Amino acid sequence: MENAVEMIDIVKQFPGVLANDHVTLEVRKGEIHAIVGENGAGKTTLMNQLYGLLQPDSGEIKVFGKTVNFKGPRDAISVGIGMVHQHFMLVSNLTVAENVVLGSETMRGIVFDLDRAKKEVKELSNSYGLLVDPVAKIEDLPVGAQQRVEIIKTLYRGAEILILDEPTAVLTPQETEELFEILQKLKESGKTIIFISHKLNEVMEISDRITVMRLGKVTGVLEKKRTNTREIARLMVGREVVFRVKKNPGKFGKTILKVENLWVKDNRKLDAIKGISFHVKEGEILGVAGVAGNGQTELVEALTGLRKPEKGRVIFLDQDVTGKAPRELRNLGMTHIPEDRHKYGLVLQYPAYFNMILGRHFKEPFSVSDFLNQKSIRDFAEKVFKEYDIRPDDIRMLGANFSGGNQQKLVVAREMSAEPKVIVIAQPTRGLDVGAIEFIHNSILKLRDAGVGILLISMELEEIFTLSDRIIVMYEGEIMGEVLPQETTIEEVGLLMAGHRLEEVRGHVS
Repeated sequence: MENAVEMIDIVKQFPGVLANDHVTLEVRKGEIHAIVGENGAGKTTLMNQLYGLLQPDSGEIKVFGKTVNFKGPRDAISVGIGMVHQHFMLVSNLTVAENVVLGSETMRGIVFDLDRAKKEVKELSNSYGLLVDPVAKIEDLPVGAQQRVEIIKTLYRGAEILILDEPTAVLTPQETEELFEILQKLKESGKTIIFISHKLNEVMEISDRITVMRLGKVTGVLEKKRTNTREIARLMVGREVVFRVKKNPGKFGKTILKVENLWVKDNRKLDAIKGISFHVKEGEILGVAGVAGNGQTELVEALTGLRKPEKGRVIFLDQDVTGKAPRELRNLGMTHIPEDRHKYGLVLQYPAYFNMILGRHFKEPFSVSDFLNQKSIRDFAEKVFKEYDIRPDDIRMLGANFSGGNQQKLVVAREMSAEPKVIVIAQPTRGLDVGAIEFIHNSILKLRDAGVGILLISMELEEIFTLSDRIIVMYEGEIMGEVLPQETTIEEVGLLMAGHRLEEVRGHVS
């Protein structure tokens, strides 16, 4: 069978990191080929070279049998390669059609031919089942629809080979299913798809073949029909991976965090949280389930001092802390793993050792007489890097230069090592590989067993079920019901997430 892509003996080195160590990749024409590996294994670096964003230090790239030397993405696009990045490259205040043709506009004389653009986008979207409204503004579209716009954009530019980097990281389960249907249609039409992912169940569902990478090298090329998630995980991590962590019976103490009739507005001044109440005990994990955009972000921000509630109370350690600043809450013992690690978790232009003490930088031993104690900071960072296996283990590297997964581990390590009494955790394993997920889950359970109260917000239902002692389900800023993981099902929680109340669901299910 003809190869669409051959990357032969590729080497790519950055200061202190051998990102690709003599990597060879073959992708057949018309297949869905998955690339999996731990955070920092070199997957995205390899694909950035195929798309012309980086140039290899050595090695050869062939596309449809011809050797290519890309100086930039425009060269890659010209031979039929398109890439959909993990963080979308769309202009939010432009329409779908304007975004799709941006940089390749069709003109009518000296005027941009918008009608033709709308017609072409409509035809493309219909032929591949990529249903979007050409005149809708990007800012008004849900994430799944924005991703469809990115795919249309690559097809409009003539892509025969599509690279998708972590395409399901921000999608709901329903949007993921829709994406997979689209990918199958693209494959049936003869397109070649390269699919980078951490989610092994998705890789097993969608791909034909799988290339596994570890520490910059290829550790295996597998046929989907002749492998399983355990084998893939072992090749990724270099050891057997436990997919479901062991949870001890809970030893709950007194109520440590209490929320009473909380109302919170979003950025548009609309009610995002509508009078919700709940509590968290010492040594308990309260899971919050729900589709993204149902008030979880505003809830987290109101609890951690990033957004002022309109009314209601937050009680922490028997004190009313409603509307208190993040520093005051941290001093009392509340830490926070934010869902957006770039916006709230890291200062990307700071070295890792400074990122590791943010929020405690003014306290001893990191600060003495208003001066930073460099030795204490570096010693602490070295210790935590080792403990949390952050790669590369260079504490001087800028936050921006770590892979997404290792940036996440930086934030998790900092917040968990601050000896919290309560920790608010939002999307702790977003973008992490199976080995890192196992480690983070065990770390969360260790905190719980040490008596820490934990509020866990996650879009991953399996994560909520695995870790939580109790689950509340949110829909449009309200709590639809509270359930125990051992007494409910994913289907039941799915109905609550869709806006059905528990009494209705229990009546419906029984």
